[in-house]
Amino acid sequence: MPHPLVTRSDISMFQRDGVVLVKGLFADYVEELRVGIAKNMETPGPYAAENLKAGENGRFFDDYCNWQRIPEFETVARQSPAASVAADLMSSNSVQMFHEHILIKEPGTSKPTPWHQDSPYYFVDGIQNVSFWSPLDPVTDASLRCVAGSHKWPKPVMPTRWLAEDNFYPNEEDYMLVPDPDAEGMEIREWAMEPGDAVAFNFGILHGARGNESTSRRRAFSLRLVGDDARYVARPGSTSPPFPGHDMQPGQKLREDWFPVLFKC
Repeated sequence: MPHPLVTRSDISMFQRDGVVLVKGLFADYVEELRVGIAKNMETPGPYAAENLKAGENGRFFDDYCNWQRIPEFETVARQSPAASVAADLMSSNSVQMFHEHILIKEPGTSKPTPWHQDSPYYFVDGIQNVSFWSPLDPVTDASLRCVAGSHKWPKPVMPTRWLAEDNFYPNEEDYMLVPDPDAEGMEIREWAMEPGDAVAFNFGILHGARGNESTSRRRAFSLRLVGDDARYVARPGSTSPPFPGHDMQPGQKLREDWFPVLFKC
């Protein structure tokens, strides 16, 4: 039987469309995650970024790969239902940590999160993977937006640098240009969400988010997990996250001392 937070219909939807809403996934950890985010913003890690250009209003902060120094993030990764739910959604017997990510849009931040897929930035190959995106504040217009089925497109979308807006890799012919899902009439999934709800989506799903023009913060926590078929793959440049010194070779399972097993049947 699947975890009580997901149904067989949810699992089928995730397998088919690559995206599904999981109500209350982190409901018992909202305050803990808020504390973790406050710590992270007070002492940013080496990959922290401010994603606004001069003259743009608000603040759009993100950071990742801090779970080993922020105990609240590690607690959520190891003790929340996320790994068990991930195993069900991915149809995987095991679940490994990949990384966590926080994305903060302060009130009055008009800049949207650009449309992108995560998989081209990562050195992970395989279809058994899932990202959980969870707001720690109620969201409506600042929610995550996902293009259903985009994880099955024949070519990945060209990854770009959010601030510089240039291409991440040189081999343009291997990628498709970033589409405009609204203008092109694509099927976009988007939900009003309460703190602790989570959108579960495959690494290959095209997604983005609106700006936060409300008077409230939009703090989001994301947990990225991989399953049985995850293997290291070389990319034509530095990946994001880069994980310097990992020493893995193409086709190798992700090393468990860096990417610990969180769940095993």
